[in-house]
Amino acid sequence: MVEVFAALLSQIAPDALAAGGALVAAVAWGFHQRMAGAKAERAKQEAEEAKARDVADQVQYDVGALPADAARKELGTWSKD
Repeated sequence: MVEVFAALLSQIAPDALAAGGALVAAVAWGFHQRMAGAKAERAKQEAEEAKARDVADQVQYDVGALPADAARKELGTWSKD
């Protein structure tokens, strides 16, 4: 089997072998870049969600800290008529 493989490699032009290697390297690099982009997008979304949670927690805290009458008055300004 090794002899057959060696014979085939000796028949293939070195330029074609190099081109095949370059193609494999380009595909691998593209896959790596795609995974890096996906990871960056997930990190961006997690940061945005954390910021939104912080805002929601702050609003919840602010509403809970107000007396009931003041909370109704404050929330009434946000309601749509």
